Amino acid sequence: MRAEALPTRYRTLFLSDLHLGARGCQVDHLLNFLASLDAETIYLVGDIIDGWRLDHRWYWPQSHSDVLSLLMAKGRTGTRLVYLPGNHDEFLRPYCGTRTGEMEFANQAIHEAANGKRYLVLHGDCFDRIQQDARWLAFVGDYAYVAALALNTAVNRVGRGLGLPYWSFSNWAKKRVKGAVNFIGRYEEVLARTAREHAVDGVVCGHIHSATIHEDFGLTYVNCGDWVESCTAIVEHDDGQMEIIEWANLRAPEVLRPQVESEGAVA
Repeated sequence: MRAEALPTRYRTLFLSDLHLGARGCQVDHLLNFLASLDAETIYLVGDIIDGWRLDHRWYWPQSHSDVLSLLMAKGRTGTRLVYLPGNHDEFLRPYCGTRTGEMEFANQAIHEAANGKRYLVLHGDCFDRIQQDARWLAFVGDYAYVAALALNTAVNRVGRGLGLPYWSFSNWAKKRVKGAVNFIGRYEEVLARTAREHAVDGVVCGHIHSATIHEDFGLTYVNCGDWVESCTAIVEHDDGQMEIIEWANLRAPEVLRPQVESEGAVA
């Protein structure tokens, strides 16, 4: 992106599963993405900060503070920021229902799109049976996931040297392992049922790191994806249409790290 290029503006941006504080966060791509666009409203749909990783081993480079600074800078210039905590940043859930500076905190929200469609917006971990009924297993799975991300990083480092596009090992495995496919299907169905109970037209969620938009259950199911595997986000256009942005496939690996203010950064 050229320094003089103006950001692309969308009506709404939905981001989830950034996992700031985890080594797997693709922060350079994320900074480049945030510097390249603006939105009237930004929903941070959970697992923005990875409290699980930080509790295990502190990792917080300046670039992770830069992400928060860039978001807060957008809030100071008129963007509405809504933070809906997930399981990895559950330490923020006591703040739900409050506003701190430029940021609103909520367990869930109802978003009305430009075309009149109403969406339930929430992270979605409360509908993950493993997360709710076997929390210890969720922590074990998290360690396995970190190992998969390390493999993913190594594979893509080699791929970049060969001029190959970005490839996600975890996404590849999810689509081919029967248990993962079944889990995702059940998760989507439960989220769709919950949206129907709220008398809305669709649901926007995160948690399972699987970006998609479909209407398989009679309403619109939207998942934001993540910024450790796929570098994906959801944007709403001025006509209310939702679109998946796959940033890793749109930008070259060598990305611009924008200059951001230090005010409000996490040390």
